[in-house]
Amino acid sequence: MMDGEKPIFGVIMGGYTRPSWAFLLLVFTVIAVSCLQITTKTVFPIWVVSNSEKTGLSDTGGRPSCAGFFRHGPPRKTVMSITDFGGIGDGKTSNTVAFRLAIRHMQSFAEKGGAQLNVPRGRWVTGSFNLTSNFTLFLQEGAVIFGSQDPEEWPITEPLPSYGRGRERLGGRHISLIHGDGLTNVVITGQNGTIDGQGKMWWELWWNRTLKHTRGHLLEFMNSHNVLISNLTFLNSPFWTIHPVYCSNVVIKDMTILAPLNAPNTDGIDPDSCIHVCIEDCYIESGDDLVAVKSGWDQYGINMARPSSNIIIRRVLGTTPTCSGVGIGSEMSGGISNVTIEDLHVRDSAAGVRIKTDQGRGGYIANITIRNITMERVKVPIRFSRGANDHPDEGWDPKAVPKVKGIFITNVVSLNSIKAPILEGLENAPFEGICMKNVSILGLAPSVRWNCEHVLGFTDGVTPMPCPQLLNNSSSSWCSYS
Repeated sequence: MMDGEKPIFGVIMGGYTRPSWAFLLLVFTVIAVSCLQITTKTVFPIWVVSNSEKTGLSDTGGRPSCAGFFRHGPPRKTVMSITDFGGIGDGKTSNTVAFRLAIRHMQSFAEKGGAQLNVPRGRWVTGSFNLTSNFTLFLQEGAVIFGSQDPEEWPITEPLPSYGRGRERLGGRHISLIHGDGLTNVVITGQNGTIDGQGKMWWELWWNRTLKHTRGHLLEFMNSHNVLISNLTFLNSPFWTIHPVYCSNVVIKDMTILAPLNAPNTDGIDPDSCIHVCIEDCYIESGDDLVAVKSGWDQYGINMARPSSNIIIRRVLGTTPTCSGVGIGSEMSGGISNVTIEDLHVRDSAAGVRIKTDQGRGGYIANITIRNITMERVKVPIRFSRGANDHPDEGWDPKAVPKVKGIFITNVVSLNSIKAPILEGLENAPFEGICMKNVSILGLAPSVRWNCEHVLGFTDGVTPMPCPQLLNNSSSSWCSYS
């Protein structure tokens, strides 16, 4: 076990502030190529659009943004402080009651112009609390919310219907530190304030095999619409960090998400059975996937049939020694489609972009666009494979096979990888329509070869030479890279 008490993310951040010349050359090369590309045309529903927003460019630096109007959140008519409800930011006093009282009080303003709860500079310890609609939680500069170290302050809630049980243990699961269900127009933002889940207690329960219920997330929204999460630092989540599930119109931007690189299952951002999601300009270090798109687990996900679709993941930077920069699956039984991953920068990681699935998952993965990706010291830059053979219970259906078709990959450069891409479909459900153009995996040993099985596709301008299954001329007309 690695030393979980020593903060190692600062070392990695230092690597980004002082990049190697090789990495700078890599970035400049991809930027030059990306200038020729067409930006994504996915459009998010908007309420009010200014002239500048009609251009699709962000309000900082002219970079494209998928956030639409929803970059800062609407003003609220009523603004109060957690101190108005007895909150004490001394790093010792529990503020669980104060936060719950504040939210309960602010529910009455939901139809009266909304409400904003300010958290001032201080160290605010709290257990789980629920949010409300037409509401902003605003962390001022120097404000830190700490998750309680008392498990009783993370109550047990019902399992998600698309999972059928807790993801780690049978039965219910601990509710997230900050939670919202059935909400509209909710903002969590601030002046780079911090929410620290103090997850070490939970990781040790996992490591010691004494965990009784599935760990809680740092932040979870369920069945919610118009959600903005921005300009904050999230630390040390017990489990997945940000988990929107059954949601629509979600914007997550300008976030820093950090956990020790050995912290188990501390995914950064996991949109799950969600539509219209924008994730951009985030820095993430974690012990699992930086971003993972999901849609339910085996027969429960199949029966619920809530897909994830219309998702943009853009300008995400980070590292994960055990998992991927962006993962699709492995919980994908409700279907995943229309996902764009672009301008991703991954270093010192196990995989760059990964699709994870297997027999029993069912569902589909379709129309995935991956472009303008730079990687350095990523073990396997591209990995689409089976092997997700964990199932919720004995009711899973071995005849439920996933369908993977239409993966478009352009302008990828990887330096100092150990392995060539791994593409492993299922014998009774091959991965089809794998289209690659301008992909360079550099620094491999001369003996390293692609690993391909049960896949079909076409490549153009790919080095080293891809496997024969990707040299199918009959697929060339089907592949479109625009």
